[in-house]
Amino acid sequence: MTEIAQLIVPIAGILLPVLMLLVFFHYSNSSNKDKYNAIIAVSKNIKDAEQVKELVESLVETKKTKTSTDLRRTGLVSIFAGIGLCALDIFGLNTDIVLGLGLLVMFIGIGQMFSGYVYPNQPSEINTAVEDYEKK
Repeated sequence: MTEIAQLIVPIAGILLPVLMLLVFFHYSNSSNKDKYNAIIAVSKNIKDAEQVKELVESLVETKKTKTSTDLRRTGLVSIFAGIGLCALDIFGLNTDIVLGLGLLVMFIGIGQMFSGYVYPNQPSEINTAVEDYEKK
């Protein structure tokens, strides 16, 4: 490789993830800003304070539902990502490093699935667990 290519590859390798993060944060912030501006515009036309309160509460409720994750689902995805990395190493690269990374990801997925069964996070699962405990 020429000297220019030897300089460009590491610089691009460092700057591309930074650029991707900047694009993500810009999109996320502009999306939130547009949503809040729409809520402000709607609330200016509503004369009843109770309706404005309901509008704000509905926004808060949607935030809460987005944060709940099913650990069993993410664990299953991680397990199969680890299996894919292992298969890539066994059938393609023939190195022990990628195989080890695949096993690491797979065991992280197994831990996520295990914690998803031990600590339920869905409201219906929590209610069922509480009812089962109260019966004892």
